[in-house]
Order: sequence, then structure tokens, then C-alpha cells
Amino acid sequence: MSSFENDLFDIGANLTHSSFASDCEQVLIDAASVGVKQIMVTGTSVEESTRAIALCAQYFKPNYPQLFSTCGIHPHHANEWQADTSQLLLQLAQRHTCVKAIGETGLDFYRDISPRSQQELAFIGQLEIASQLQLPLFLHERDACERFAPILKNYRASLTKVVVHCFTGDQSALSTYLDLDCYIGITGWICDERRGQHL
Repeated sequence: MSSFENDLFDIGANLTHSSFASDCEQVLIDAASVGVKQIMVTGTSVEESTRAIALCAQYFKPNYPQLFSTCGIHPHHANEWQADTSQLLLQLAQRHTCVKAIGETGLDFYRDISPRSQQELAFIGQLEIASQLQLPLFLHERDACERFAPILKNYRASLTKVVVHCFTGDQSALSTYLDLDCYIGITGWICDERRGQHL
């Protein structure tokens, strides 16, 4: 039995990642044992979003955390954004009640795995989906605040709730996102002596 006074909700679990292939069920059992009642499984591509939705059905069991999912294209996968991707994501989000947010989407200019122009195209496409469906946004921004914030600002009035996850920026970026009425997701970086000191 958990000793936590409050139920916990993990809003960003990458349970579709291959590192969980052999022990996903045990991870869920362990999470339940420490008070995690709900988990949002992160979609990072059309394929991973589909897998996240499938996990929600697979582990819909008593005594397990309740699973929900996001549906989106991570900036690392933005090069997969095609003419029909918006429609595919829209259909996934509309057909499956476990989809509670759009994302993980945004800009990552630190790794630049996908071209920046393609990242912006995918980001804008998903802002439009979130606006149309009135679903919250699960966002990723790294070393891209100067482009990310103005794009988000253009859509902010038509969006519901927004979380900037995983936040690794500075005080200026934090103030910018708070001014845009965003939630801030701070992860284990705050415990990392090599890179989390500024947080």
C-alpha cells in the first residue's frame, strides 16, 4: 500500500520505447505500488502513438494505473511528417477516447535530428490539431525558445492547457512560457549534477 497522501499522475511515460519491451507490465505494477494512479503514455510518431493507444487497452486492468495516451510527432521524428500525417493524427485522436493530449511535439534545435523547417511544419500542424480538437498540448523544446515561443504565441488563444516538457531552459525561457500560461514539466534533470544546476 502506498504511503503517499496524494494520488500521482505521471504525465510523460515513454512506455512504447524498446527499453520497456521486456518489463512494461512490471513497471506498471511497481508504479501502482508507490501511488501512481494514472499514466500518460507518450506518442512520438504515428507508429508510436498507435502503440501507445494499444497499451492503454492492453493494460486496462484492476490494480494497475489507468493509462491514457498522447498522439503526436516528436521533433526528432518531424522528418516523417507527410501530407497525410495531420489527418492520421486527427483520426487517432478522434477515434480513441484514451487520447487526452496532442504531442509530444515542438522544436529541438539541440540535436537537430530533423531539419528545423520540417520541425516547424510538424509543430504548426499539431498546434492546429490541438486547437481544432480542443485537446491539451504536450510540448518539447530544447535550445529553440526564440522560434518556439512566437509560434506557440500565435496559437495560444485558441488552445486549452499546455505543458512544456521536459523543460531544460533558463529563467528567461521560463518567464516566457509562464507568461503564455503554460505548465512547466521539470524532470530528473534537476537531480543531474552534470547538467541540471541552472534548473
